[in-house]
Amino acid sequence: MNDGRARDLRSLGACFQVHGTLVEAAPHGSGHINETYAATYDQAGTRVRYVHQRINGHVFREPLRLMDNVSRVLSHAATRLAGLPDASRRALTLVPARDGRPYVIDDEGAVWRTYLFIEHTRTYDIVETPAQAEAAARAFGQFQALLADLPGDRLHDTIPDFHHTRRRFDAFAAAVDADPCNRAHACRDLIALAFAHEADADRLIAAAEAGAVPERVTHNDTKINNVMMDVATGEALCVVDLDTTMAGLAPIDFGDMVRTATNAAAEDERDVSKVASRPEMFEALVRGYLSAAGTFLQPAEIDWLAFSGQLLAFEQAIRFLGDHVQGDTYYRIHHPGHNLDRARAQMALMASIERQRDAYQAIVRKHAHG
Repeated sequence: MNDGRARDLRSLGACFQVHGTLVEAAPHGSGHINETYAATYDQAGTRVRYVHQRINGHVFREPLRLMDNVSRVLSHAATRLAGLPDASRRALTLVPARDGRPYVIDDEGAVWRTYLFIEHTRTYDIVETPAQAEAAARAFGQFQALLADLPGDRLHDTIPDFHHTRRRFDAFAAAVDADPCNRAHACRDLIALAFAHEADADRLIAAAEAGAVPERVTHNDTKINNVMMDVATGEALCVVDLDTTMAGLAPIDFGDMVRTATNAAAEDERDVSKVASRPEMFEALVRGYLSAAGTFLQPAEIDWLAFSGQLLAFEQAIRFLGDHVQGDTYYRIHHPGHNLDRARAQMALMASIERQRDAYQAIVRKHAHG
């Protein structure tokens, strides 16, 4: 970090209710959206760490509404967790600004926030064992349970239609129809496969619109690297990256866990023969998730869990494929055709989950009844 940025963070830290002198700061985490720093302060001879984070205003167009969501969610979580062991490590803690607001706006108009740093934890980018999958799924289930009784108005939509698969499909179809880079002809097989599964885009949405699946407060980005694990015990302690926490459907959160945690290969694996959804990982996710969320989920929501991973793999596939057709305008790519590689891998994962649907449904029923 250069001296200019150090001076910026020193001035920024002074705007929050952070005591002591800034000793050092460095970029932190593996996220690609927000700008995040771990900052160490000397407080009367003791070093204490905080996280300073600049919200990406291009991705999140209404950051003050986003911060209203985050503040409400964390205030409610703190109330629910009060008195429990390690309560301050089981939910993020916002550090207020000097004026009492949960954020600071810098001279460039950017919105910053500060959290207490949760010590003696780590995150994983890839699920390595079923035990990790179970722990992460339990954490996301606990997160939903914690917010099941969140009072007040509906949370703001920080990214409208984020997991509305029908609207995602319509955007994909429009991209294919426009074909601005003349790329559609080279991936007609994948486009045809996507259109063959178009009906899947409406299934869960239709159930929600009919009232069979209720709207809840959901995380909407349930990757394992959004769960902080205790270094000593491996326990999943705290769910982080709350910027997409808003109204949603519980099976969507579970489905994204299935998409990211059960895949035996990388998200952009070129050899699609290596891509497969692992049933042992799926069962670990079901076991962990239902151990926490099974107390409040309705039977209809549980019935959708086996399909949800297939749906989320399909949604991600058409997002990658649409971006490829449009000229790679959204996702960062590392080589030509990268989004096409990602789309093929996600379609292969979708097919793997689809083939195992009956077995996955049996796993869900076993643990739901248990």
